[in-house]
Amino acid sequence: MTLPKIVSSEEWRAAREELLVKEKAATRARDALNAERRGLPMVEIDKEYVFEGGDGKAALLDLFEGRHQLVVYHFMFAPEWDAGCRSCSAFLDQIGHLAHLRARGTEFAAVSRAPYTKILPFKARMGWTVPWYSSYDSDFNYDFRVSVEVDDEPCERPGVSCFLRDRDRVFHTYSTYERGLDGLGSTTTLLDLTALGRQEEWEMPRGRASALGAPAGSERIRYHDEYEE
Repeated sequence: MTLPKIVSSEEWRAAREELLVKEKAATRARDALNAERRGLPMVEIDKEYVFEGGDGKAALLDLFEGRHQLVVYHFMFAPEWDAGCRSCSAFLDQIGHLAHLRARGTEFAAVSRAPYTKILPFKARMGWTVPWYSSYDSDFNYDFRVSVEVDDEPCERPGVSCFLRDRDRVFHTYSTYERGLDGLGSTTTLLDLTALGRQEEWEMPRGRASALGAPAGSERIRYHDEYEE
């Protein structure tokens, strides 16, 4: 194994400062890219999808749980499998407390093509509490390009899709797949994929920080047991 070069503290600080310049440039570039993502147009979802969850049958609108936004993690779990994908399981393991997303009007849910009777015991085995729905017998996975055909063979792939709700109208705002999931998992990285973003005053385009009629994002941060629905 090749280890980093051993240097003095002064040499380390100089190298660190040099790298910091590049890190700050990458942060500014990421902020600009996030703003461009929030500027994407959106598509109204007029197709009726039927899911199954802990409370029985549900429509896409129900997955919002009354909130303004919805982040769906397309969990790879085909109907014929006995367990969910290991990589997808590692992704769900790193999802934090959903109270911080929900405080910004955003719900999170996993969706898989496996029937709910297979999802439920696997979810219990993993100890997860995040909402997880089955899209079995629905076109949802196919329409959002996570169940595809490769060389005429069915194939599952991971992804994230974001949705925005305006009363009873639902809009698709963004999707990303595979390597696009790298680095995701924290509250802020998930919010960065959504149309309303982190809802901070400095974010572009202006005006979305107050879209939910609440203080800007960082001013709303509480201990997760102190949020009020």
